[in-house]
Amino acid sequence: MPLNPDVPLDPAAHDQFPAACWVGPRHLAGDDGRLYDTVADTLSTLGWTSLTMVRGRQEPDEEPENRQVVRSTVLHLSPDTLRWAQWVLADEPFLLGDLPIAWHVSARADTGSPLAQWSAYFTPDVPGEAVADFLVALDARRHPAAPSGGRELVLEAVTGHGWLLDIDQPQAGAMDATFTTHISYGTVPPLIQDGDPQTLTRKVGEELDGWQAWSEPVLGGRCLWAASFSSSVPDDLVAAFARSVSSTAPVLRQVLPESTRDRLLRAPAI
Repeated sequence: MPLNPDVPLDPAAHDQFPAACWVGPRHLAGDDGRLYDTVADTLSTLGWTSLTMVRGRQEPDEEPENRQVVRSTVLHLSPDTLRWAQWVLADEPFLLGDLPIAWHVSARADTGSPLAQWSAYFTPDVPGEAVADFLVALDARRHPAAPSGGRELVLEAVTGHGWLLDIDQPQAGAMDATFTTHISYGTVPPLIQDGDPQTLTRKVGEELDGWQAWSEPVLGGRCLWAASFSSSVPDDLVAAFARSVSSTAPVLRQVLPESTRDRLLRAPAI
């Protein structure tokens, strides 16, 4: 059945249509409220280990169930310990734009250094398939911190799916045909961590460049999602994310973002 924008998704219509629908385009489909599960299931399949870290306060003679949990995070670690992904949404994450960070992915060059060579950040409502594809590509890399490819890989990944190059910066940006979702190479936001430990303390004028991607359903309004890649993230990994998020293949969803549900083509999953 072709994707149909007129299929009602109101809960009252459950007797007419199933709750789950195939929807597109992917970059407007949100994360289905399952961003953690989608990514964690992928990492488990890849053999990554998960660790839950909880920090809190417990008073003397206080029952364990009454302990006050202050912060918690889930860390997923690759078998070679060179790459890791943290679910930080419950851990008071910093904001990317006006959205909280949900997944923080990093890699290092060797086990002799505790410092990450690069970091990538994903907010809620980034399609889980795109984050998962980014991590599959990262897992497949023998040297996760080594540079590879060039910026053209990222642009080719999205233009191959019909996105348009930025008229003003055709070598550094592209957007979908409705001008809603963008990917651009330029100055990264503050606090984006790269291999240089001075990144966190850089002053105004000491700017680093990297890839940014975001979806802005209403011009000048709140973004649906955002992703940021520090300057040392290999371009082929950014291209894997870009190729996935711009894919024309429909995705299965039960929960649609309020800001984009009217723009989504959809067909009931039978």
